[in-house]
Amino acid sequence: MIAASHRAGPLAGLQVVELAGLGPAPLAGQLLADLGAAVTVIDRASAAQDSTDVNRRGKRSIALNLKADAGRAMALRLIANADALIEGFRPGVMEKLRLGPADCHAVNPRLIFTRITGWGQDGPLARRAGHDLTYLALSGALAAIGPEAGQPVPPLNLVADYGGGTMFALFGLLAALHERQISGRGQVVDAAMLDGVVAMTGIFHAFAASGEWTSQRASNLLDGGAPFYRCYGTRDGKSVAFAALEPQFFAEFCRIAGLDPAWTGRQYDRAQWPALGALLERLFASRDRDEWDRLFADSDACVAPVLTFDEVAAYPHNAARGLLVEGGDMAQPAPAPRFSRTPAAPPPAPGAAGQDRDALLAELGSTAEQIGALVDEGTLT
Repeated sequence: MIAASHRAGPLAGLQVVELAGLGPAPLAGQLLADLGAAVTVIDRASAAQDSTDVNRRGKRSIALNLKADAGRAMALRLIANADALIEGFRPGVMEKLRLGPADCHAVNPRLIFTRITGWGQDGPLARRAGHDLTYLALSGALAAIGPEAGQPVPPLNLVADYGGGTMFALFGLLAALHERQISGRGQVVDAAMLDGVVAMTGIFHAFAASGEWTSQRASNLLDGGAPFYRCYGTRDGKSVAFAALEPQFFAEFCRIAGLDPAWTGRQYDRAQWPALGALLERLFASRDRDEWDRLFADSDACVAPVLTFDEVAAYPHNAARGLLVEGGDMAQPAPAPRFSRTPAAPPPAPGAAGQDRDALLAELGSTAEQIGALVDEGTLT
């Protein structure tokens, strides 16, 4: 039996097995571990070491050769004691390894088997390769992101990989755990990145149905078309974000910035948007970014400096909240969200692949001699 986690957080006691991979699955495991879950990663026997991989923090690791019968049997012993499993392979890979849902539910009927893919477990594209950008392309969201002229702009890999993939996988995993309290049975969670992104776009389909959204980029309320919801360059070559959607916030902006109050009555007059946008471009270019930040610091005008990653930690609000913390030799995002009674512990430094092999196997009842034999035969590293 795997020992219970002693880490703090609302998920303390939850046992999770993660199959090592890339992108949304490792982040899902990290976020669970941040909140106290005992996450064990089954790494590849040849896994490279990376002490800066933040997604490994708070997890234990064992490196197994899953193509060997003994390695597969060891994986099933870990899975038999788990509440949930997370894997991010293409459909059919886990079945080929004889670690698919049927195999795992045979040893653990209560297991929540969480599968993260780009296209989903079925459909014409299910077995095709892809990445965040290609999944995003089919969602309709990518076409709406970018300048009016030219091509759509990749929004890093935050939307499909992590928004549609990681977050919906965690939503599904926790929902299935809740249902298991009633049924006593596990199930498979099919978390497709494409599905998740489309699920987040409901408001834009509603806008389109009411005639308030067009397919022309940078011409709508939330895509940079509105002059009061976009970014502007400043005198020092940096940028500010301006997001005064509500009339009262826009009125406050006009008051503080010294704009003609008449603009407050024309905010949503689309015919006025080009003139207002040009006026705001000149206005924001007249001062440095941090001057604008100080000017609007105590207001509801919704003006914020656009920070680079290396500026985030020192910004006063971020520093007060402790958004980045030191872990190992790097700054790491602090666990989120926050809890009043069961706060998460400070994140540890990322661990190496296979570092917890002996402890994990000892908890499963393996002797030192048995572990040595598995190493000699290539099942373990």
